[in-house]
Amino acid sequence: MTAPEPERGDRPGVLPVGGLRSIVIVGPTASGKTALAIEVAEILGDAEIVSVDSMQVYRRMDIGTGKATPGEQSRVPHHLLDLVEPSVEFSAGWFRDEARAVLDDLAARGRRAILVGGTGLYHRVVVDDLSLPGDYDEIRSALEAELAAGLPPEVLHRRLAEADPVAAARIEPANGRRIVRALEVTTGSGRLFSSFGPGLHEYPSSGHLMVGLRVDRDDMGPRVAARVAAMMAMGFLDEVRSLLDEPAGLSRTARQALGYRQLLAHLDGSVTLDEAVCDTIGRTRQFAVRQERWFRRDPRIEWVDAPERGGRAASETRSLARSIAGRLEAT
Repeated sequence: MTAPEPERGDRPGVLPVGGLRSIVIVGPTASGKTALAIEVAEILGDAEIVSVDSMQVYRRMDIGTGKATPGEQSRVPHHLLDLVEPSVEFSAGWFRDEARAVLDDLAARGRRAILVGGTGLYHRVVVDDLSLPGDYDEIRSALEAELAAGLPPEVLHRRLAEADPVAAARIEPANGRRIVRALEVTTGSGRLFSSFGPGLHEYPSSGHLMVGLRVDRDDMGPRVAARVAAMMAMGFLDEVRSLLDEPAGLSRTARQALGYRQLLAHLDGSVTLDEAVCDTIGRTRQFAVRQERWFRRDPRIEWVDAPERGGRAASETRSLARSIAGRLEAT
């Protein structure tokens, strides 16, 4: 099942430009974005959190996506969590449509938005209302059927390299989902998939405070390992096991989510649990590096050191939150 495609680019930006300034908090996984956003919202008193995460939109995919816990959600209103069933193929275009409704509602109620999450493209479509290609269900289904029949994604990647070398150079040969999307758009639209990208390299003034959490590269590995260990202790394996009972099955996007893909492989007997956990840690670390590279391209983001892990995390998070809130209240 695929989400419907929204209208495109009918206003210069999704974030309300009148009234209260919004806050955008970005950074790699395990950098403390959620905790910081909650602290800022509580200090301000007039803010609500808008999740900007491509996997937190799925219901019952909680632990592995780092979704705010019920206790955290009770402290501050959260939006754009649990939007669809795991069987649905969700898109950035649909997310923008959902975000538009939420942000318009917050503005109408005089509430401030704190956008927080690590999905770079989703941030851009919300902040800058980027033009996006449409969906071509029949083409995508045919390509996905080839993969399901055992065709290696590398074969489709070579096909993409012939049609759109620029897009192929940006996508890993093993990333079947992104390769399918690029071929789908190139074939269905008559335009190269890479031709939709120029807007990604333009960064118009947003008028809002954009903060990036910087994590030292040497600290990234330990942070990710600690995060994965905590998820396993919270029952991540049981969460993945329960998803196998979904009556409509899992969408390709949900199956490819970090950690879920690895634990599904363990549950079908392909790998041991230790192998699945180690692979999750390694791939999450690589993903965190790619996240930071994406956000580093945006000159509007002001970078600050992420709060330390361990005993000092809470106090450093509160201190940083007070600094961010103070800047907003001064404007």
